[in-house]
Amino acid sequence: MNQVQRFPPDRNMADFHQRLRQLRTARKITQTRVAELLGVSPRVYTRWENGDATPLFATVVRIADILDVSLDELAGRKETNGDVHIHNPELHRLYKKVDQLSDEDQKALLIVLDSLVKRSKVGRVLAEL
Repeated sequence: MNQVQRFPPDRNMADFHQRLRQLRTARKITQTRVAELLGVSPRVYTRWENGDATPLFATVVRIADILDVSLDELAGRKETNGDVHIHNPELHRLYKKVDQLSDEDQKALLIVLDSLVKRSKVGRVLAEL
């Protein structure tokens, strides 16, 4: 006899929309941006977060990738780490691939990032004057 694994009684897919909103807001990504990354209209995405509709499983997998969480975390079966360091999902995706670069390319990337961060700091200081 096949046994079906069920969600714990305190967590179920009915809470999916709340978990989706929580994870998205923790990463400081707008609904519009997630919808854009998924290739759906913001209205459709909003319906998912409001609990008025549920995305297809393939879309749930893509949402987990965008939010950089496991399916278990997205479904509420496992708590998320909470350590979100890069809020831009595209930048986070590229960040994960940095180790694949050569040492020379990594050094070049460090120089570029350092200069951008310094330029941003200078811009903020000048804006305060």
